[in-house]
Amino acid sequence: PRRASAEVRPAVAAGRLRFQWKVGLGSPQAAHHPQRPYRAPFAVGSTFMVSQAYPTRITHVTADSQYAVDFALPDGTPVYAAREGLVINVRHDSFRGAAEAAMLDQTNVVEILHDDGTIGVYGHLHWDSIRVRIGQHVGRGEYIANSGNTGFTTGPHLHFAVWRNTASGDVSVPVQFAGIGDTPVMAATASSLTAY
Repeated sequence: PRRASAEVRPAVAAGRLRFQWKVGLGSPQAAHHPQRPYRAPFAVGSTFMVSQAYPTRITHVTADSQYAVDFALPDGTPVYAAREGLVINVRHDSFRGAAEAAMLDQTNVVEILHDDGTIGVYGHLHWDSIRVRIGQHVGRGEYIANSGNTGFTTGPHLHFAVWRNTASGDVSVPVQFAGIGDTPVMAATASSLTAY
């Protein structure tokens, strides 16, 4: 399910026909059904502050970020896969971050396709720290990269979201993290979360 939907829009401009293609990864039929709560994406036993989570929407104002969680991880903190899957997208060549529109497409990222067709997204990663490649299967808790401060950002942090592909684009879905004994825990803005 790597290529899920394609949309062709013919447009007439100055007597010529133009086509615009839109492709999305993941399955449009994806139903978010993880077998267990997600692992917090940092080292087991570590505790970090949640700087933004639903319903807070300071910067998470689009459908693909509504349910995203921002963790206040210092630059260079190891990041681990929150759920197993197949790496389908990697970017690791950006080394700058700022709260400027020009930085919107400059985020270093790892995207992992889950077995239910949803995609785990890990953003703002440290430049040249990504340790996985497209096509690689990663296990839950496997080291994938270091946190950073790349793209549209006001400081070092990890942006984590789970997307479901729809006909209109990627839409984030609510995520529960594993607490003690895999008890589901929701991330909340200005609260801490511990990885178990």
